[in-house]
Amino acid sequence: MATEDEAARRETAEDIAVLVLDNPPVNALSHRLRIAIAAGIEQAMADESVSALVILCAGTTFIVGADITEFGRPIEAPSLQDLIALIESAAKPVVAAIHGNALGGGFELAMACHARIALPSAKVGLPEIKLGLIPGAGGTQRLPRLVGVKHALAAILSGEPMGAATAKELGAIDAVAHGDLRIEAVRFAQAIVADGQPLRRVRDSDGKLRARGEPMALFEEAKALYGRRAKGNDAFKGALAAVHAAVTMPFDAGLQRERDIFAALLGGTQSKAQRYLFSATRAAAKVPDVPAGTATIPIARVGVVGAGTMGGGIAMTFLAAGLPVTLVETDRAALDRGVAAIEATLSASADKGRIRPEDVGRRMKRLSATLALADLSNCDLVIEAVFEDMALKTAVFAVLDRVAKPGAILASNTSYLDIDTIAGATTRPDHVLGLHFFSPAHVMPLLEIVRGKATATPVIATAMALARRLGKTPVLVGVCHGFVGNRMLKVRQREANALLLAGAMPWDVDRVLTDFGMPMGPFQMADLAGLDLGWTREASQGETIAERLCEADRRGQKTGAGFYDYDSGRKGVPSSVTERLLLELREERGLARRAVGEAEILERCLYPMINEGARIAEEEIVARASDIDVVWVNGYGWPATKGGPMFFADLVGARAVLDRMRALEAEFGSALAPSAALIEVAESGRSFTGAFG
Repeated sequence: MATEDEAARRETAEDIAVLVLDNPPVNALSHRLRIAIAAGIEQAMADESVSALVILCAGTTFIVGADITEFGRPIEAPSLQDLIALIESAAKPVVAAIHGNALGGGFELAMACHARIALPSAKVGLPEIKLGLIPGAGGTQRLPRLVGVKHALAAILSGEPMGAATAKELGAIDAVAHGDLRIEAVRFAQAIVADGQPLRRVRDSDGKLRARGEPMALFEEAKALYGRRAKGNDAFKGALAAVHAAVTMPFDAGLQRERDIFAALLGGTQSKAQRYLFSATRAAAKVPDVPAGTATIPIARVGVVGAGTMGGGIAMTFLAAGLPVTLVETDRAALDRGVAAIEATLSASADKGRIRPEDVGRRMKRLSATLALADLSNCDLVIEAVFEDMALKTAVFAVLDRVAKPGAILASNTSYLDIDTIAGATTRPDHVLGLHFFSPAHVMPLLEIVRGKATATPVIATAMALARRLGKTPVLVGVCHGFVGNRMLKVRQREANALLLAGAMPWDVDRVLTDFGMPMGPFQMADLAGLDLGWTREASQGETIAERLCEADRRGQKTGAGFYDYDSGRKGVPSSVTERLLLELREERGLARRAVGEAEILERCLYPMINEGARIAEEEIVARASDIDVVWVNGYGWPATKGGPMFFADLVGARAVLDRMRALEAEFGSALAPSAALIEVAESGRSFTGAFG
């Protein structure tokens, strides 16, 4: 029989009822599905011919979690907690049969069942922390009872799922089905009935809460392991507190503590920011003028021109996705260094357990290294990753146009340059675009996909699909100097340098921005990249502090000194040399040093970025303002708990940003003039994320 408009249907296998949940596309726990589950459980318990109930899902996955569209609204009965109470109090065994992913509320429901069986390919997990939340239906109380405190903390604080084999080993599931899941789940349920033992309720299983070491020490270990990443993260603190309650409180009291923490997080700005980012990231993957179902170009082999840091990282990204790569350099020594660096990086990843040891050899076998561009003739996609010089790039593209096969896509990894000019060096501008990877390319999630004025729709569709295949977060952007991220970064760097001339020290500026949540400040970033990018001693005029540092052979981390002094482990400390050079520069310019407060540093670094972001949105360089936030969170380390520059601007308020920009313009000049877009949003009373996109 079916329930609630076919959201679930009840089938029978001998004396076992099978409740098949069917709520496409991912069986989210919507109100409609919750009603159907409750009805199915009650009917099975009331049916005297039924000995046990198996909960199974139709489609490609088990329940992936709550319906996030219901967040922030009153929950209609039955709630997930109601379903869990119904399962736990059932007089007959209830078995969860898991395939695909059982995540969040789906895994919480499964943990409330009396037993769990899963396919080998299944994954289970509690990813709520990625939305600024903690599990809210007993996940922080039941998982420690199943797997112990250490493994529960790891799963909850990372938000990463575990595979079926690991879940079975730890105790999160009871059995792995190597055949037909439905058939084996029914047999498993029949075995439980035949065993005749009292039903196992996870809530009553306290043995693992104190196993494997002193639980209190495990909390300190978790803080040390995740502390830097979780700095200022309310959900991280809440998760620790909730699991701590599992160890120190009776189950019902711990459950209430979890619910209180969940409710507080749900109403906070951090979770609002992270839920916004979840939706923004999904939106960024959709291009308004590229229809769903647009035919894509098959990509079976990739070429990369340039074996330096970026080229090597790009090559590793494709190798990890199972694609053969042809790597080209002009110099044998440079090519050998590049190949050696790739193998060393892969080996280091294997040593750290990030990939399997055998993966190193497999990936290296997919790599071909050559000095001849002509060897790219069989590639479906060729990515240029040479020095950021327009003359060099156009020369490379002119050759690629001749050697690449018809229909092949030609892409530039340029960070700033005009894709239309680069495409103009070819006879196939419709098959040219930018693929701006972020360093290190094999690690950073963002991929800015730059559409030229002639780039064909299938090429865009191919690039967006390929990004997802690579595990990247794609954002389509238009042509302008620096695109989105670097265009805004340039504005921030300009103001950070101005703050140094006003009286701030580099470590003052960096500290304010890292306290805000950025992984590093502008001067730490400059030292990491190298202060001599684009600098030559012959052309240096000593007009900026960066030039003077380079003239003093302080070129960043690689030379052991830049804005900071570095030890052998590249740990930076404030430098008296930098302080002296800044003092000399100010004196030469007749600038008196003044006190620069933290509020001024933060506003002067962030508000001009917001101003530039408004221009970018108004110029339609992006399809929606939220795309800017996806770029900055995934490419530049803007804290997810603050949503991105445009979301943050909406929190501050467009009027407040406008008033401050006008004050900065009056004090420091026209470079800080408010944009027309900022003025329009502020005076209309709209939000940035609502006004654009």
